[in-house]
Amino acid sequence: MMNLTKPDEKIAILTCMDMRLDPKKFPGLEQSKAYVIRNAGGRANEETIRSLVVAHKFQGAKAIFVIQHTDCGMMNFTNDILCDLLEESLQTAVYGGNGWYNPVKEGGSRAGQYINFQPIRNLEQSVIDDVTYIRNHPLISKKIPIYGYICDVKTGELRPVQQAMQIGQVQE
Repeated sequence: MMNLTKPDEKIAILTCMDMRLDPKKFPGLEQSKAYVIRNAGGRANEETIRSLVVAHKFQGAKAIFVIQHTDCGMMNFTNDILCDLLEESLQTAVYGGNGWYNPVKEGGSRAGQYINFQPIRNLEQSVIDDVTYIRNHPLISKKIPIYGYICDVKTGELRPVQQAMQIGQVQE
C-alpha cells in the first residue's frame, strides 16, 4: 500500500461527488485529516480555489490532492449536449441507446449556455489541466505540493498521473 501522507497530516482533497467514492478510504490517505471538496467530476474552478485557500490558510492543509476517477459520468456529455437538454426541459434526462434525451419536454431554460459544466473528454488530461490550474492560481502557495491521481472505481487503486505530479511539485 502507498504511503501518500504522514499519519494525521492535514490535507485537502478535490474529488468527484460520485457516490462510489469514499475519500476517507483512498489508499494511503486513510490516516490523514482531510478537508474534502467535492463537485461533479472533481474539477478545479474558482469555487474550489476558494475552499482550497481556506483549507490551507485557516485549517493548515499541507498538501492538495486532485483525485478524479474512471467511469465518470462527466465523460458522457458535452456542454452543448447539456445546454440543449436544459433548453428543452429542466426535468431529469435519461441515457438511451442514442445518448441523452428528455422524456419530459417542457419548462426548459437557455440559462445553461452561460455555464461551463466542465465535462471531461480525456480523464488523464483533465487531471493535468486541474493540477495546472491550481498550481498557477495566484492564491495558492507554490510551497504546497499538489498531487494528481485517477481512482479506479472497480479496484479502489489510485494511479498517479505523472505529468500532473511533476506540475504540482513544490516550487522554490
